[in-house]
Amino acid sequence: MEESTWGPDASYVDTDPSLQGIRALFVFRPETAVPMRALAQQLLRGPSPLSPGDRELIATYVSARNRCHFCASSHGGAATALRDDDETTRRVFAGEDLPVVDKLTALLAVAAAIQHGGQALEPDIVAAAREHGVTDVELHDAVLIAAAFSMYNRYVDGLRPHVPDDEGLYVAMGQHLASDGYA
Repeated sequence: MEESTWGPDASYVDTDPSLQGIRALFVFRPETAVPMRALAQQLLRGPSPLSPGDRELIATYVSARNRCHFCASSHGGAATALRDDDETTRRVFAGEDLPVVDKLTALLAVAAAIQHGGQALEPDIVAAAREHGVTDVELHDAVLIAAAFSMYNRYVDGLRPHVPDDEGLYVAMGQHLASDGYA
């Protein structure tokens, strides 16, 4: 994944430099943080036929394709903590297009289309997903995760809060997200 070109001192709003990424923005505007955290909690940890690890992987994929290093790294850490497939997580983190070979890769193709724009989800992409057993609820959840993470990515990259330079911090963030969620 190609990293964003801004540094930790380029924030567009006056956030606490001891806080990182979206957390700094949530503290800056707590009234918007409440529904945004609730949405993330519902999408990534609420009831779904998709595992939390697979949902984190979809969030990572969209974030990587949007070149949002903070979100791709933190959610990639969560996906790694929740899934037993480091190779797929690595490829998703790199924003690589994956061949549609199973339900998960079919859902990633759906997410890639939504990341590009809602109208980009063409009938053939949905048909391929259906051929791999994707249900209405799984399709819905993948589309909503992809749409929401495009918003989260634009929020973080658009306001440029302070972000960690130490990749090890993203691993710790991912482990925290995996164990504690978003509430």
